[in-house]
Amino acid sequence: MSGLLGKKIGMTSLFDEEGKNIPCTVIEAGPCVVTQLKTEETDGYTAMQLGFGEKKEKNTPAPEQGHFKKAGTTPKKFVREFESIEGKNVGDMVTIEDILEEGTWVSVAGTSKGKGFQGVVKRHGFAGVGGATHGQHNRLRAPGSIGASSTPSRVFKGMRMAGRMGGDRVLVENLKVMKLFPEKNLVVVKGAVPGAKGSLVEIHR
Repeated sequence: MSGLLGKKIGMTSLFDEEGKNIPCTVIEAGPCVVTQLKTEETDGYTAMQLGFGEKKEKNTPAPEQGHFKKAGTTPKKFVREFESIEGKNVGDMVTIEDILEEGTWVSVAGTSKGKGFQGVVKRHGFAGVGGATHGQHNRLRAPGSIGASSTPSRVFKGMRMAGRMGGDRVLVENLKVMKLFPEKNLVVVKGAVPGAKGSLVEIHR
């Protein structure tokens, strides 16, 4: 599917025709530059590689510098592949007007906020032991039993336990495009999208 790279700006709200307050997310989408076109003959599939965000030349490896120079553009911080857009060639710019319209539906992918090492109550929604009676003095947020003893004598894979939480790729589907501001490259979508302010997001149409 076609798409764009962007940066999450933050959240706001809009009022609809019925006067309801709708929570929305503002995304700075593009402009992205076409850095490569994949074809069946050379790569075995068709795709359009888009670059977004400026990157200092001194921090760019020489092979990447050559790749961007061939596309006639400056080094880009992020590069992703999307479905090709008819009429777009290497070096052309892709903006929100090329793929988005107000009222359409999109999916947004991003990296969720990292929460670090968390227990089962926060990570999986466990209720804890409950009351602190009957000798339960320090077990309020404990996971409880994780399996039987002699049979099967092991812990099953996938057991919900404490561990690293967040920092995962998350795709939120079916978000309505509420407003477009092409002159500022801004897209306002209904609802929340993953990631912190300023993080990279992918908009899929």
